[in-house]
Amino acid sequence: MTRFFAWLVVGVLTATSLYADPVTVQSPGGQLAVSFEVREDALFYSISRENRPVVDPSKVEIFAGAKMAVVEQSIRESDSSWKPVYGQFSSIRDHHRELTLSLTADSVPVQLICRVFDCGVGFRFVLSEESAGKKMTYTSEYKLRGGAAHYAGQRGAKIANLAKAKRVAVPLVTQRDDGLHVALLESDLYSAAGFEIMGIRFAAASGSLVASSSAVSIGEGQVTAWRVILIDETAGDLTVNTVSLNLAAPCKLADTSWIKPGKGLWDWRIHGYHNGEFVYGIDTRSYFHLIDFCAEQGIEYFTVDDFWFTKAGNGKMTVAPEVDIAKVMSYAKEKGVMIMLYYDRRKGNFGDETLFRHYADLGATGMKYGFMGNKADFTRDAINAAAENKLLINFHDGPVPMAGVERTMPNLITREYCHGQQDSRSAFTPETFLQMAMVSALTGPLDMSNGNFGINSINAGERKKGPKKRNSYISTVVSEVARNLVIYTGLVTLPDAPEEYLKKADLFEFLKQMPATWDDTRVLNSKIGNYITVARRTGDRWFVGSVSDQTAQTLDIPLNFLEPGETYEATIYQDLPDAHGVKNPEAYEITTATVKRHDVLPAKMVVGGGHAMILRPVHRKP
Repeated sequence: MTRFFAWLVVGVLTATSLYADPVTVQSPGGQLAVSFEVREDALFYSISRENRPVVDPSKVEIFAGAKMAVVEQSIRESDSSWKPVYGQFSSIRDHHRELTLSLTADSVPVQLICRVFDCGVGFRFVLSEESAGKKMTYTSEYKLRGGAAHYAGQRGAKIANLAKAKRVAVPLVTQRDDGLHVALLESDLYSAAGFEIMGIRFAAASGSLVASSSAVSIGEGQVTAWRVILIDETAGDLTVNTVSLNLAAPCKLADTSWIKPGKGLWDWRIHGYHNGEFVYGIDTRSYFHLIDFCAEQGIEYFTVDDFWFTKAGNGKMTVAPEVDIAKVMSYAKEKGVMIMLYYDRRKGNFGDETLFRHYADLGATGMKYGFMGNKADFTRDAINAAAENKLLINFHDGPVPMAGVERTMPNLITREYCHGQQDSRSAFTPETFLQMAMVSALTGPLDMSNGNFGINSINAGERKKGPKKRNSYISTVVSEVARNLVIYTGLVTLPDAPEEYLKKADLFEFLKQMPATWDDTRVLNSKIGNYITVARRTGDRWFVGSVSDQTAQTLDIPLNFLEPGETYEATIYQDLPDAHGVKNPEAYEITTATVKRHDVLPAKMVVGGGHAMILRPVHRKP
């Protein structure tokens, strides 16, 4: 890694210079500019993009009502790169300018650090020794310009009237009248001891959004989370925006060789399915059969979900009588399949100080942690304890959206800061999927469990954990394939029965070949709730996936990301003309074509449909 710093401005202001000119810092490419100034003892910031206002002067403070004064300022530029353990890119450039404001807040020294990238801004406070014991109320105001539509939270739901929203979940994505997209969230909450995730509310008096969170200062060196404003042309651009990752603390693990992204089968949605020999359930026989499928098909993981144990307490677990967990773990090891083992905190408190060691001793590769609560301190401790025992962790059931934590602690392999498919009535629609893919995904990797192939069986009620309302799951099998590519995660969770995948082995081949970590990612088409096209590269192969809403539509896919002069063979997976997300979800075809850079391919999608491609270079002998 190479890092360069250029000291641009150094200035000293007296504490009485409360009305000095604004301090402005621009992004390296000049696209964004952020200004700070003190007005009537309060600190304000504003943001513009190419001279267009994005955030009008908005207040930021660390102690409620404290009188702010600027003492010193400096600006430097940093340009470096780093390699994530897994993710959408194999290398990420971190190029920003950083403003440091030395301040006093009611005479207590504090620093505000602001980093400005070409597509986003982050700022945080750094506390001093003199602040120890003081209550911090970290508040940032957002007077956004020109908002036309707003989406927020783990469902990516559209907010009909922002002014009437009592509390807005993060992230909040605003589509402006001019088409520009702005997202509000936090990064590196992991490093902000004592703080919970910020809450956003609408302040009627000022007509602005206000985010706040509180903690008691522990003194020298304590930091808040970064308040992050992402600014990009499209919703799709936001999903590949690396500002939140660049703001997160670098990896704290000396050895990451045991962290292996991959694909996994999941038992929960299979229960009740008759495979011709027996009915899948929570029992050793079912687990053996599912492990066999993983081993035969090259699927690295198998997730054993709830009810393998019935209660826990005082360092002991009562295992379900139908499950021989020791045999299951031994069998998986013999077959070379890694196990993600579920823990349900509602079944009693095993004792978190020994829980992770117990799972490691059982032979688990990782834990799927359910119902652990939306608590940041608890989440930090769980991630750390898992890492100490070399366990991956997958948080479920309303977890904390700690954006950027996968850089700092990459054993956080995925999480359900979304609605898993079939998991709630609202998540059955393609529109909800498309909202989550472009809103909740901004917080990091998502465990959404896409990839249902037996859609007719699911809609017929042949699964114990399927939709209660018949024919309410709207999708096509090609859309299911594309959804797994669109959603970024370190652990791709496949939710259907092996028999359904084998019935469509040619379609399943896409998922078998698709990795869970990537060298490069582009978003070619996007509109929240309507459609998306994502292209991801591994080595010299490109995987492309498109997903549509409940409108039959065709998207143009420009192939200008391909290598110049190279010829590619495209394997194309598409809905048949008579396919339909409700009436005929399992009709598909696979074709091939020869393509080059600058070609444009049409992605024809039916109601609730999708489109997918694998592009391989044709290496011709000279």
